[in-house]
Amino acid sequence: MKTFKTILKISMAMMAVLLFSISCTDYLEEQPSTSIDAGYIYNTEDGLQSGVVSLYKFYRQKYEYGSQDFIAANFLQSRNDLNLSRTGYLGLVGRYQRAISPTDYGTKLMSYYIWDHHYKIASKATEIINAAEALDDIDEEAKNEIIAQAKFFRAESYFTLYRIFNNIYVTTESVTVDNAFDVVEDKSSEVEIFELLNSDLSFAIEHLQWTSEFGRLTKGTAKHVKAKVAMWQGDWAIARLEAESLISEGPHSLESSTAAVFDGNMNNSEQLFVVQYEEDVAGGGGKSMISANYLVKHWYADASDGSTTDFTQEYGGAGFARLLPNHYLLDLLAEDPNDTRDDNTYFRLKYYFDAGPRTGEVNDTYTPITYDPITDTYIYSSTYIKFLERLNPSCLKFAPEDNDETSYWQINNIMIYRLAETYLIAAEANMRLNGSGLDFLNAVRTRAGAAPATLIDETAILDERARELAFEGQRWFTMKRMGQSVINHQMRTYSGDGQFVPAYYNGVKDPRVNWQDHYINFPIPQINLDLMGSSYPQNDGY
Repeated sequence: MKTFKTILKISMAMMAVLLFSISCTDYLEEQPSTSIDAGYIYNTEDGLQSGVVSLYKFYRQKYEYGSQDFIAANFLQSRNDLNLSRTGYLGLVGRYQRAISPTDYGTKLMSYYIWDHHYKIASKATEIINAAEALDDIDEEAKNEIIAQAKFFRAESYFTLYRIFNNIYVTTESVTVDNAFDVVEDKSSEVEIFELLNSDLSFAIEHLQWTSEFGRLTKGTAKHVKAKVAMWQGDWAIARLEAESLISEGPHSLESSTAAVFDGNMNNSEQLFVVQYEEDVAGGGGKSMISANYLVKHWYADASDGSTTDFTQEYGGAGFARLLPNHYLLDLLAEDPNDTRDDNTYFRLKYYFDAGPRTGEVNDTYTPITYDPITDTYIYSSTYIKFLERLNPSCLKFAPEDNDETSYWQINNIMIYRLAETYLIAAEANMRLNGSGLDFLNAVRTRAGAAPATLIDETAILDERARELAFEGQRWFTMKRMGQSVINHQMRTYSGDGQFVPAYYNGVKDPRVNWQDHYINFPIPQINLDLMGSSYPQNDGY
């Protein structure tokens, strides 16, 4: 295990933020600010508890960085086979016009928003773990719970980095005066990486409880992520064990309807981990624009006869129309007419006039490009661009219900992990082990009102994950995990929106054309690579 020579600088910065964030918790209400120092943080139970709160705060930051495109939260979401990356910087990234070399601006943003962000969390978690393990004057159960939360965040951060960048290093050493400027000469081996991930997650599973304060990690959160790690190792027996035990032993259950999954603050039976943004939660709240990137500008869609549509929470509020569901996803959702995931639950497909003589009617101000299967031709519209901006289907999963619908800035919780994915993990693990798993797959379909499937294979898993988990940040990882041939096929066949967006079709803005095999790994930012040893490997192709 090695340390990175800039960790000292990072650690100092994080400590400063940590000390300022302590006042947001309820652990130190009576602690004089003059006595809050590094010794207090790492040598007392209350201090370590505050350090754990800081991990939740740091984790949440990738959803609130102050850019309209919110690179940290939406970067990977812009690159998959289920959406059209229409515009903005996310459009450039999603079309493989940026973040395709170690030095372009998109990769520089990744350095700060993704590489540095997750290494900061891992570094801070390691400091908390090592300090807690060395502390004797502390209740053993409380100590283990502190360590368990920190180990989960370390494992989750390294797991995310590995899935994005592949050539990463991991460490269990805290920064000291002696090692602060050590240079990392080589990436960690897969054996090292997965050994640490599994060790950390196993500890978290053992010492976290099934239930906790909403927004905190639980045994179920750790089991879910350990099952995901096992899938990346191809260890389907462990993936099945962790997923099935979570389903059968834990207090969690699928919500009764798709409409309930993202309802309210999402403190429901299905959630396994929700990042909270309410103002009074530990670590402080804040506003973000994550939802705005998924919503269209429907309020601009005025008809010539005077009918209008206005801002409304039903449609998610104000949006930029940057990341939109493409026809491949919409066709998957439409395969079963009884599937409830396709309109006003996970997605908004149609918009209606709410004023004027056409109140209540479908807003058809602009016409999309349509496909005629009989003649195998596309029927083009002169207003399709405005349709994309203002009336295209959009994702409602991040849309709050009680904010100012006229504002792009919203306070809304973010669903990170939920039990529906656990069911699909169990389905895939059983399918790969012995060809079974339909019961788990159909539990998700039945909840959505869709007819039970009669066949389970890799395509069925991929399709059901698209219907259920689209836009939740998992798709890129799923395609990459399934292998080069799968991600190549999906990206070259379905990414973007083909002839439904002729301005992007079959040219420099078409992600299907721009996709190259080595994009399966993101480039390590050169700014970070320059801080490594001269032999540290860049990913192939860059």
